[in-house]
Amino acid sequence: MTTKSEKLYEQARKVIPGGVSSPVRAIKPYPFYTASAQGSILTDVDSNRYIDYCMGYGPLILGHAHPAVRNAVTDQLEHGWLYGTPIEAEVKLASKITSLYPGIEMLRFVSTGTEATQSCLRAARGYTGKNKFLKIEGGFHGAHDAVLVKAGSGAATHGVPDSLGIPPDFTKHTLQVQYNDIEAMTEAIESNRDDLAAVIIEPVLGNVGPIPPDEGYLEGVRKVTEENDVLLIFDEVITGFRLAPGGAQEYFGIVSDMTTLGKIIGGGFPIGVFGGKKEIMEMISPSGGVYQAGTFSGNPVSLAAGLAVLDVLESEDVHRRLNAAGDLLRSALSDLVSDCGLAYSVSGIASMFKIFFGETPHNYQDAIACDKEAYLRFFHRMLKSGVFLPPSQFETNFLSTAHTEEDINRTIEAYMENLR
Repeated sequence: MTTKSEKLYEQARKVIPGGVSSPVRAIKPYPFYTASAQGSILTDVDSNRYIDYCMGYGPLILGHAHPAVRNAVTDQLEHGWLYGTPIEAEVKLASKITSLYPGIEMLRFVSTGTEATQSCLRAARGYTGKNKFLKIEGGFHGAHDAVLVKAGSGAATHGVPDSLGIPPDFTKHTLQVQYNDIEAMTEAIESNRDDLAAVIIEPVLGNVGPIPPDEGYLEGVRKVTEENDVLLIFDEVITGFRLAPGGAQEYFGIVSDMTTLGKIIGGGFPIGVFGGKKEIMEMISPSGGVYQAGTFSGNPVSLAAGLAVLDVLESEDVHRRLNAAGDLLRSALSDLVSDCGLAYSVSGIASMFKIFFGETPHNYQDAIACDKEAYLRFFHRMLKSGVFLPPSQFETNFLSTAHTEEDINRTIEAYMENLR
């Protein structure tokens, strides 16, 4: 029964475009409205309980309302929550991040992942004096104009706006290639190197997947960017602190020139980070000529939450245990798909996982060939079974430390029942 959610959605549609504050929440025929969350469980306004594998789309690696984060935030609120001045916490968190990411010598705090990638690209262009950048087809880098481009085909495609309201000129310097295609990447870089400032890439595609890199792919990207004097930006808004304390860069052993972070580093509160080599970051105002500013940048509450999360991740050896749980869950789901005789595939890495309703994808084109309508029907069946997965074939499921053995066993049972 979701009567209260249905009524709320009817009201929301009158005052909020589409009835939601972000498109992915627009579950048909209407979304459920959450009343509270604790650990691995969401409870909606109709008192239904769901095991949550969305986890706020990635930030909640410790689960909902973790006491260490709650205590840090409560303590900060006692001292105020917006100052408009520098605070000690930003120095502490920045120092912690730079100690974990060799590719980040200096950084700037912002408020969202979108703001982080937008500012990072501006810095890359300002530092290099070049205009173009190269992204991966299907790679998501926020909702700013230059990165909202339609999928293309071939070795490299020029960007075409993927939204109304974006003039074509805003994406004319945006190039795309397929993920896991080092030949296309090399051709695009070598053909445009004179005006190519950077390659921006999610080390693991998160918004169409997850889709991990093929063996040697990221090493190849690093090599060709270095050979052609093109900056490499790792967008680790999703993978940062998710795969390892040092993110994908630690996990795969690759150092990028610039990095964006978000999600986990805010502990569930709004935050973004962009950083990189000192000589690049010193181009940021007020020390350099690349302008960037924000009233809520370095927000005390977000910083307090982020420091608390990092303390837990470090002190409790979270990644080893969580990544092992991810391996076990993916193995169980793979066995289940095989036992059911389904032409589906299980993808993922570390504590990220997904069943694709089709063959294992290696890029965006492979992913969109999967049966998204069948997945949506499956999503609704899982929801009725008390398991909340992201309501799209092209989003990632996340494990947290709050997911218990009982949660996972119940989840596997729900998969078994609803796949069959």
